[in-house]
Amino acid sequence: MVLRRCLVASSFITFSTFGCSNLANSTANNTTQVVQESNVSQLLVGAKSPQKAENFLDQANNLLDARRYQDSIAAYDKAIAIQPKIAEAWINRGNALTALQRYKEAIASYDRAIAIRPDKEIAWYNRGNALTSLRSYKDAIAAFDKAIALKPKKSEAWINRGIALTKLQRYTEGLKSYDTAIGIKLDMHQAYYNKACSYGLQGNVQLAIKNLNQAIKLAPGKYEKLAKTDSDFNKVRSDKRFQQLIN
Repeated sequence: MVLRRCLVASSFITFSTFGCSNLANSTANNTTQVVQESNVSQLLVGAKSPQKAENFLDQANNLLDARRYQDSIAAYDKAIAIQPKIAEAWINRGNALTALQRYKEAIASYDRAIAIRPDKEIAWYNRGNALTSLRSYKDAIAAFDKAIALKPKKSEAWINRGIALTKLQRYTEGLKSYDTAIGIKLDMHQAYYNKACSYGLQGNVQLAIKNLNQAIKLAPGKYEKLAKTDSDFNKVRSDKRFQQLIN
């Protein structure tokens, strides 16, 4: 399956999701940045050293962009020590922890952001991704539902929700989630691939091939290689039509 992840940092933060079986794909490779929506100067009014906190936050975001995750965490901690109510700092700190596969700590960081800004869909979305990495699928679905309630057209959240449902063998619900993502964005090749994975797990050769073929058309060269080793297709792998498609 393919999981999409989203984060927050200096410019934009999103979390991408890839793979049926490959849920543990490198977070560092599937991470975008979150727009810092808050006016940091205003947030720091009354702080002992507002400029210093803002400097630490900028430094942390730059370090996160450079994938220097441990150093970025240290810089976020310094900013947070001066001004603990910057939701973006907690989210991006969680993203750095996620990149280091320190998922429980990341979730705690996302929770701090949510306590400050419960309307931050990206915090709920990233929380769901971290929970998926921990295989806490029911909790992940609940987090994705929160993100979707805040931003119903977030196709990535619908895909990752579908993956969590599929992991629980709730195939019909998972497929509906993928279809919703496709309804939002018709060229969402990740959704078609994950649909193919779901049908592969159910042993439905025809629909597995149909959806894998669509994913390949939308992203040539990507899914043929991925499908060759994806265990979700083990039940259909010996079919000649499947072999023709991936070779």
